[in-house]
Amino acid sequence: MGKFRELNVWQHSKNLAVLIYKLTNQGAFANDDGLKDQIRRASVSISSNIAEGDELNTDKQAVKFFYTAKGSTAEVLTQSIIAFEIGYLSKQNFDHIEKECKRISGMLTRLIQARSPAPQALSPKPFFLPYALRLEP
Repeated sequence: MGKFRELNVWQHSKNLAVLIYKLTNQGAFANDDGLKDQIRRASVSISSNIAEGDELNTDKQAVKFFYTAKGSTAEVLTQSIIAFEIGYLSKQNFDHIEKECKRISGMLTRLIQARSPAPQALSPKPFFLPYALRLEP
């Protein structure tokens, strides 16, 4: 138990959540309870879902949680765009969050690929011509 802490993607996502908490305690962001709470929940959801998925018994179960974490990453990016556009985030802080969200999303994509079961090779199905198209000898 606890091996998820060794995953780089978990470390990056946990650090992003810590940053989001610090940034949302400052200025006008601190007074906007709706957006502040939403972006905090979404940022915590990323690392939480990675941890939960990694601790499950099967890769199939884990991948479901990794997809949820990927969705939460998109939420954080969307909310950061809004926060930047209404003046809650500086360009420098927004650029950093955007870069981290893209990095985390890419890392999750690779983790999902690594933990997804290999697709089963499909055996070719026999091809039958309709009776009317068959050639007579």
